[in-house]
Amino acid sequence: MTTTTSSSGSQPPQPSAEPQLIPKLPDDVSIDCLARVPSSHYRDLSLVSKTWHSAITSSTLLTARSRLRTTQTFLYLNLRIDNSVDWYTLVPNCQNPQKLIFPLPRNRVQPVGPALAVLGPKIYVIGGAFDGIPSNSMWVYDCRFNRWEEGPRMKVGREFAGAGVVDGKIYVLGGCVVDGTAQSMDWAEVFDPVTGLWTTVPSPVEVRLKRMHASVVMEGRVYAMAGRSGEVYDVGVVGKCGNVLIICRRQPAVVQGVLYCCNIFGKIAGYDVEEGVWKELKGVGKGLPTFVYGTTMVNFDGRLCVVWEKKGSGKEVEIKCADIEVWKDGDGMLAGRILWSGVILKVPNGAEIVHCMAAEF
Repeated sequence: MTTTTSSSGSQPPQPSAEPQLIPKLPDDVSIDCLARVPSSHYRDLSLVSKTWHSAITSSTLLTARSRLRTTQTFLYLNLRIDNSVDWYTLVPNCQNPQKLIFPLPRNRVQPVGPALAVLGPKIYVIGGAFDGIPSNSMWVYDCRFNRWEEGPRMKVGREFAGAGVVDGKIYVLGGCVVDGTAQSMDWAEVFDPVTGLWTTVPSPVEVRLKRMHASVVMEGRVYAMAGRSGEVYDVGVVGKCGNVLIICRRQPAVVQGVLYCCNIFGKIAGYDVEEGVWKELKGVGKGLPTFVYGTTMVNFDGRLCVVWEKKGSGKEVEIKCADIEVWKDGDGMLAGRILWSGVILKVPNGAEIVHCMAAEF
């Protein structure tokens, strides 16, 4: 019996190679080209093709932007207006910020008292309560593409928890109640965005208070304040670690290794880690008010950004912002210079600042 073979002798079709990002250019060169494009254009560029979308969402592009020093820092503002939570972003490098602040899409779920963390180009909204019941949900806002997506759930529900990022992982502590107490074995958890998993961080029973009023990352550790006594916890080795945050009643910020917040006198003070003492920030008193309420801070591209509420005219509240350069003077005191200050947004009476944060990408 004879066997027939194809007269053409053709080989089976080979799978096509992955298309190049930019024709006739090596992909590493193309990535460097994309890295030089302002990140505000990435949403549109991701629609060019699947290959471009994959490149723009990759860690390779973020690494290239860091290497080429082309990253941009954006300020994100979280406000509670009436019964809704609204988000805004302030475009960097602009002379008139009021014209360049714009709203973000609302998340379809709006919990009360979530913990917030920024990791790379994403903002994580963790937990919070629905109708008074703490949730274990996590929602993620991708700053590059202006969209929300649901993330992996925690082991327990939380409201008013503390959160911070250390070594590329998100630590969350407190805010949980189990069997009527805060003594949950999962009082502290850590989220690894690479694996997408939450795991428990061991914690002594004596530190497991419920609500956290402030949290901050300093020297590679997450500190969070619970209760009126100003007790503070260090997630690296969970336990009491002194009264570092005792005067902080709103969100503090760490800039150049100094912890800044508003003190009980309504002035900006900084905690000098090396000396272990609080010092008032000099040089900004004439340009800033006495802060009474509604003040929050963030490290904005190596500077101290302060956002606060001010009663406006009629039925409006003004949201004001100050961009402050800070340093230590020759005597070791903290000094500052206001680079810019003004109104960035006007909102209805009753609105309040929940949080502000900065994302660099």
